[in-house]
Amino acid sequence: MTTPSLQDGIDKAGSPIKLLWKPNPPLQTVPVVQPEFEGWAKEQHAYEDGVILYDLCHHMNDLFIDGPDAMKLLQAVSANDYEKFAIGQAKQFVPVTRNGDIITDGILMRMGENSFILSGVPASQTWVRYHADRGGYDVTYRADADSANRKEGPPAMFRYQVQGPRAMEVVERVLGAAPPNVKFFHSEEVTIAGRKLRAFRHGMAGQPGFELLGQWEDNDAVKQALLVAGEPSGIVQVGGLAYYTNGIESGWIPTPTPGIYSDPELEDYRKFVSLFSYEGQKPIHGSFYSDDIADYYVSPYELGYGRSIAFNHDFIGREALEKAKDSYRRKRVTLVYNADDVKKLMGDPGYLLRYPRDRVEIDGELVGLAMYTANFPAHGTLLSLALVDKQHAEPGTEVTIAWGEHPGAGAPADAHKEFPRIRATVQPSPYDQVARTSYRA
Repeated sequence: MTTPSLQDGIDKAGSPIKLLWKPNPPLQTVPVVQPEFEGWAKEQHAYEDGVILYDLCHHMNDLFIDGPDAMKLLQAVSANDYEKFAIGQAKQFVPVTRNGDIITDGILMRMGENSFILSGVPASQTWVRYHADRGGYDVTYRADADSANRKEGPPAMFRYQVQGPRAMEVVERVLGAAPPNVKFFHSEEVTIAGRKLRAFRHGMAGQPGFELLGQWEDNDAVKQALLVAGEPSGIVQVGGLAYYTNGIESGWIPTPTPGIYSDPELEDYRKFVSLFSYEGQKPIHGSFYSDDIADYYVSPYELGYGRSIAFNHDFIGREALEKAKDSYRRKRVTLVYNADDVKKLMGDPGYLLRYPRDRVEIDGELVGLAMYTANFPAHGTLLSLALVDKQHAEPGTEVTIAWGEHPGAGAPADAHKEFPRIRATVQPSPYDQVARTSYRA
């Protein structure tokens, strides 16, 4: 039986938004990794004065790309600068449609002369696979799904992140030598417990430390060595609950809506994409509702990826991004919710995690969308990452968030007017000072 395509799903539903709009979706969870080790609230901020261990082995999707045309393919489908892309270096992968809308980002690491790994949300990987097939490139690729969707066997690779003010002492202890002196988003081969792996200057909390990645058969030995080395420093393992909130303070919006659903020229692409993919199943929800899926599309400039965009080569969407460089509408910010309003509306929120499209308003007028929201007991309130019109994005600006779930098609377009409002204040993104000021140093 043929697997239905994304286009099949859209046709049957009647529109992209009718397919994807799903109010009150279930909580997103990290597969395999236990939800908590010492309590999600403690784990959420354990990096501030100590050291944490993130287990990234099971929720990531990887695409292994090899062949003489691998670089040529990647240049054609993304806006990144490839002129000085060293082996062991990584980039924030920025693929866009011809209209300049983000597909989703990813982390692209160069492993050899003609060998790359693209990791993260799978939509960007599907984009690469499609163009590899349709463009006749001399490449091979192999996809390794996350542990919730992999049909059999363990992950191809392990990934652990050691982060925090005491991270470097743990890394030095486990290596038996000083940590490698590598630039941000670069890596170096190291040995832990007799196993070779890469130490990559990157981390989801935006703190000092390394991501350590290698072959799965070495996983148990490496993880045990990290825990033993971390014990004198009080290393805290972070469970899945706290892990999925970390991007808010470090300034990363993980789930932009791919800009692929409405362009007639992408119909063949939508037929290539499975209905049961990220693109076909990731729910859109929140207090902002529109029948037009394009109202949910995002520019990479709005997400803060301008530094990763280079016009020194031809790529899909180049013309659109050149036009948008100085004219994009919104800016990524942090919203700090009014603690009294939160308490009045929901008491103690407890663990809260949402990836909504919630209305951000000033005097009842829409000025942006909150896209990633969680409760942070250490701050005494909720925080959101949001895209806000640039004229309202100055720190200290007072806004309100419409808190609720629009029912979707068939309900009044202005159903949001009945939702409670929560006051919030615009603050910079990243919200965490280390992530904002020194993480990339």
